[in-house]
Amino acid sequence: MSRLLILGLGYTSGRLAARLAGEGWHVVGTTRDGRDGTLRFDDGPAVLAEIAAATHILSSVPPEGESDPVLARYGPALLRSRAWRGYLSSTGVYGDAGGAWIDETAPTGGRRPPRTRADADWLALGAHVFRLPGIYGPGRSALDRVAEGKAHRIDLPDQVFSRVHVDDIVAGVIAAFDVPAGAYNLADDRPASQNDVAAFAASLLKLPPPPFVALETLSPMGRSFYAENRRVANGKARRVLRWTPAFADYRAGLRALSAMTSPIPASTAPAAASVDQR
Repeated sequence: MSRLLILGLGYTSGRLAARLAGEGWHVVGTTRDGRDGTLRFDDGPAVLAEIAAATHILSSVPPEGESDPVLARYGPALLRSRAWRGYLSSTGVYGDAGGAWIDETAPTGGRRPPRTRADADWLALGAHVFRLPGIYGPGRSALDRVAEGKAHRIDLPDQVFSRVHVDDIVAGVIAAFDVPAGAYNLADDRPASQNDVAAFAASLLKLPPPPFVALETLSPMGRSFYAENRRVANGKARRVLRWTPAFADYRAGLRALSAMTSPIPASTAPAAASVDQR
């Protein structure tokens, strides 16, 4: 039986776990507190036993402080393992590209050195490293932010971002089970401004577009979100993984999500607020 160990069972990796468990895989995940039948991340003997037994290992744990907690604690065991290894990274490793298209040959660095080091360390370990842009999906999309009154627009007309539907990430990871290790961008085909996404989500909910707010009114994290501008190319994933995003752009993805839920009447929608939440 194929055995998948997920280090850091979260939103995206949880969707992968559910799909593979439904296909007959034995799936084990770790969390900080061992909730919902998962292993505690710091339960060394149990996690080491699962590493030894796994046929596939995926980490979705981000860096903490200056280091990757998975590699810091379990690096030697992962190095000994003959399992397929994967790591969910971020396109943030590329930094600001001024709106240009970037692929896996672009230099890494960005504004988050620990993330860049973790990305490089997992590559050195022989892992498949998936560089992900803004992730959205059921319960976590512009539709939810608009409905909750947490969406906004910023007057930065030339600012663009790439995105990817969570189920397209799942498909990309599975497609990588039988291909060489390396870095892969998993992103949709049509980067767009956050303003366009928010306005389109509002139209699907039959609500007015979110208000414009001044960039300086956002939190430091919110301002940092708008400090980078890039378009992420997915050509390598298409060629090597033979992967094609089912949701080619945010419009297709949000339409599909909207069809899963009932529109919220304008009269019951909460007032818009200036809150940063990607």
